[in-house]
Amino acid sequence: MSLPLGPSVPRRGNAFSRRLGRAVLWCMGWKLQGAIPDLPKMILIGAPHTSNMDGVMSFAALTALGLRAGTMVKESAFQGITGMLLRWFGALPVDRNSAKGVVEQTVDAFNSRQGFVLLLAPEGTRAAAPEWKRGFYHVARGAQVPVVPAAINYRRKRISFGTPLWISGDYDADLRLLLRFYGEYSAPRHAQRLSKPLCEALGLEWRAAGVPRD
Repeated sequence: MSLPLGPSVPRRGNAFSRRLGRAVLWCMGWKLQGAIPDLPKMILIGAPHTSNMDGVMSFAALTALGLRAGTMVKESAFQGITGMLLRWFGALPVDRNSAKGVVEQTVDAFNSRQGFVLLLAPEGTRAAAPEWKRGFYHVARGAQVPVVPAAINYRRKRISFGTPLWISGDYDADLRLLLRFYGEYSAPRHAQRLSKPLCEALGLEWRAAGVPRD
C-alpha cells in the first residue's frame, strides 16, 4: 500500500499518521503505485483535477507516504488559525506586491531550502481548461528541479507516481512525455471537466466549459 521514501525526501508526520493515511486509502479501496524519487527537491504535479475529491485523495496519499509537500498561497491568507494550518500543511506565502512574480518567488523558495517538494495542479481549474498552466515548467527550469507526475485514476482507484522529468527547455516535447504517462495511468472523476491536453491524451472529446453537450 505505502511506497517507501528514500532518506533525501522531505517528510511529515509519524508512524501513526502514516498508518491512518493507509487506513483511509484501504477503506476506500485505493492503492498507491510507482515510486517517489529519492531527491530533496522536486515539483509534484497532480492530474486530472476535476473534483474536490482529488484534494481529499491527495491528502490521504501524502499522509500515507509521510511526504511533506507544500504549495504557494497568497500572503493575505496567512492570518490567525488559518495561517497556522496553512504552514503546517507546508504552504508558503506569495507576496502579490513584490517586484518578483510568483514564479520567481517560488524559485527563491527552492533555492533557500535544503528540501522542498512543491505540489501543483497544472490544469489550474476543475472547469475544462483549454491548456495547462506553464508555471510548474518555468519553476522547474529556474530552480533546476525535476517534475514528478502523479496521476489519479477513479476507474481503477489508483494513484500512480511516474518517472521524474528533468526539463529540457522544449516545452512541447516535455509536455508530450508527461501526457503519455497520464494517458496510460489516469482516469478523471468527471470527464466533462477534463482539460483539453488530457482529453487528447485519453482519446476523449473536449468541450470548453459552458458549451452544451448533445
